[in-house]
Amino acid sequence: MTALAVFAGSVRADEGMWLLPLLQKMNGKALKEAGCELTPKQIYDINNTSLKDAIVQFGGGCTGEIISPEGLLVTNHHCGYASIQKLSSVEHDYLKDGYWAMNRSEELPCEGLKVTFLESMTDVTATLEKARSKAMKAYKDSTDMENLVEKAVQKAADRLKEEALKSHPYCTATVTSFYNDNVYYLIIYKVYSDIRFVGAPPSSIGKFGADTDNWMWPRHTGDFSMFRVYSAPDGSPAEYAPENVPLKAKNHLKISLAGVQEGDYTMIMGYPGRTTRFQTSPELKNQIELNDIRIAARTVRQDVMLEDMLADPKVKIQYASKYSGSSNGWKKWQGMKLAFDKLDIIGRAEQEEAEFDKWVNANAKRKAEYGTAVKDLATAVESGKDANKAFTTAFESVYRIELTNFALTMNLLCQRGIRNGKDSLAALNEAYAAIAAQYPDYSVDTDRKVAKALMKFYRDNAKPEKYLKGLPEDFATMDIDAFVDCLFEHSVFTSAESLEAAVKEKGMEVLEDPAVKTGMSIYNECLGAQMLASKSETDLASARKTYTAGLLEWKKGEPSYPDANFTMRMTYGKVGGYSPKDAVTYRHYTTLDGVMEKENPDNWEFVVPEKLKELWKAKDYGRYGTADGEMVTCFLSNNDITGGNSGSPIMNSRGELIGLAFDGNWESMSSDVMFEPELQRCINVDIRYVLFIVDKFGGAGWLIDEMTIVQ
Repeated sequence: MTALAVFAGSVRADEGMWLLPLLQKMNGKALKEAGCELTPKQIYDINNTSLKDAIVQFGGGCTGEIISPEGLLVTNHHCGYASIQKLSSVEHDYLKDGYWAMNRSEELPCEGLKVTFLESMTDVTATLEKARSKAMKAYKDSTDMENLVEKAVQKAADRLKEEALKSHPYCTATVTSFYNDNVYYLIIYKVYSDIRFVGAPPSSIGKFGADTDNWMWPRHTGDFSMFRVYSAPDGSPAEYAPENVPLKAKNHLKISLAGVQEGDYTMIMGYPGRTTRFQTSPELKNQIELNDIRIAARTVRQDVMLEDMLADPKVKIQYASKYSGSSNGWKKWQGMKLAFDKLDIIGRAEQEEAEFDKWVNANAKRKAEYGTAVKDLATAVESGKDANKAFTTAFESVYRIELTNFALTMNLLCQRGIRNGKDSLAALNEAYAAIAAQYPDYSVDTDRKVAKALMKFYRDNAKPEKYLKGLPEDFATMDIDAFVDCLFEHSVFTSAESLEAAVKEKGMEVLEDPAVKTGMSIYNECLGAQMLASKSETDLASARKTYTAGLLEWKKGEPSYPDANFTMRMTYGKVGGYSPKDAVTYRHYTTLDGVMEKENPDNWEFVVPEKLKELWKAKDYGRYGTADGEMVTCFLSNNDITGGNSGSPIMNSRGELIGLAFDGNWESMSSDVMFEPELQRCINVDIRYVLFIVDKFGGAGWLIDEMTIVQ
């Protein structure tokens, strides 16, 4: 089966995370009918400059876009959060106070941050299926046929990557599966690693509303930050160096100040992370059960972190990114469970499975190919249920203790270095260096409290036979507070300084530390549960492939798109509000007036900067305000997005930037499983608010000057 064979018919303009190489064949007519003024080749073209050349994967899990010829990049504030946090200190708290470079020399290097450009995507399904078919014939009598066939397919994939890189210098290549291993694409990327922080508003704007407003509408968050991509003088990717220069961008987005109206065409391009719209009801039930464990464990950990963050400015900086990363999923999973119940997601999945089985059983050939797919999925889910619960319980609780994780990681890195032929002390020092880099964002007092809380959670929620083993005391009966206090008092892993001294003095004996032993106990429990679950995961993958192939055949002639998997997609729709329940209707935009209505100086989530209040009182919005004197902050569209789309550009019919996608709405938290056209909305920060904050609030008008702005 090839990707081209599974699409046909007309396409709805709201649902779908569409593959760029198929836009011309599958979406060309629908795009034009929806109001798009660009051709598919103007959006994606591997031979000429196109819109995709201005869109990047930012870091490891967000999207960004180039907005000037000089490599200036904009993404969400929460996407830049970890990098901004690493650059911050109590003396220079760029999270709390914001930051604006006033010239190129003030742009701050972000160690470890990478930006990835898509070069091309090519369907290689036929090549790999040919290799699979050939291997199956060659090894049909082997007892290890399955393993040998997979090795043959991997060898064919490696050859494709090697050939591609010969004609794509400075690039990386990957072969990625779609439709649960039914379709494969060779994807070429170019990665830049000299990225510099240019500016961001204070968290009171960039994270306004924090956890309370997260996943909610109405929203008033100025969720953006700016960076710049640098290259070697010849334009090639390079590590940070003073002589590097701003990237001469192949393409950049023009910026429209025209604003949006109800019903306007919109499109979003970016890197959606993961959806599961081909999952069956047993998988969905299991997902909710595991999410319940995650929610409960994260509640315990976050409560401890937040208490210390609010009490100590240093801890607030150290744990800002950790807390934000944890709480985002925590709240989403709660909304997902509510949406599952309200929208009868599992019941609807069961109905589809019943209809699928009816279609399958009506034909002998289909019955032979797909007849047991649904049953096989249910069996695989059930066989791995206990192991997955055990893993999730341990991973979300005791595995999150930083002290024992430092010790565990150092031990594993050292042992791996020795296995690879390094001298033991050289391996130890290299492992120490990797761990030492994490201590600036570590509070030993906070971690001690977290450790006590999470160990108690684990004992209350894990099955007794899964309790940690190899500890000095019986985990079932020991005094957890006393055990943790003793652990922290006797471990050298409580600070970079004590660890460094111990490495110099004791050498390999440092790996006898009690934190290493406790960390290995936790690791062994997680690893054991993971290994028990691995057989069911293999069975699940096989059954999913069969079930998905059946669905594609069953729905042939209907629009279809693969689940999100961090590859670039496009979604198109329109601006619009929604009605979440009887007698409640939300309009499609919010204004700065709403920020002032939400202001609460006694609640850190809703503090408003004085300068922003002054600009609001004076209505000093410049060219970024509306004709009737409003400052639009955010707006809604029905574009189909998920995590990973954070920071994605939302564009008008001409491909001009009108905002940045940054969230979904609470009522459609089941959207990763099923799209809800009446309820699902994408929340976007209006680009006019972004530029207003840069220019009027931040005083960084020099950045505006390098952008291409149209009305």
